[in-house]
Amino acid sequence: QVHLVESGGGLVQAGGSLRLSCAASARAFSNYAMGWFRQAPGKEREFVAVISPSGGVYSPDSRFTVSRDNAKHTVDLQMNNLKPEDTAIYYCAASPVVAPSESQYFSWGQGTQVTVSS
Repeated sequence: QVHLVESGGGLVQAGGSLRLSCAASARAFSNYAMGWFRQAPGKEREFVAVISPSGGVYSPDSRFTVSRDNAKHTVDLQMNNLKPEDTAIYYCAASPVVAPSESQYFSWGQGTQVTVSS
C-alpha cells in the first residue's frame, strides 16, 4: 500500500557521513512508523533505527538518527562517523506500529548501497 524509494547511498571514507532519504507515496504516511534496516554481505538483515508517526526516535547506535517530514512524505537516515563495518544495503520500511522486528513492516523500499572504505 506504500511505495518507498530510497536514495543517497554511495561510497564514503571511514569517519565520513551520509544522509539517506526515503520517499513515500501514501497520503497516510503520517500514520506509519518508519524503520531503517540494513543487510551486510553474509549476514541477516538487522534493525538500525525507527521513527514514530509523531517523530519519536529509537536508535541503538548514537551515530545514526532518523527524521521525517510528514508534509513531504519523506524520512531520512543521518549516518555520522561511518565505519567499514557499516557497509551494507540500507532499506526503508513502513509499519503500523513502532517495532524493531522486520516482521512488523508491510512495505519495503528497494534498498540503497552504502560502502565505507578504510
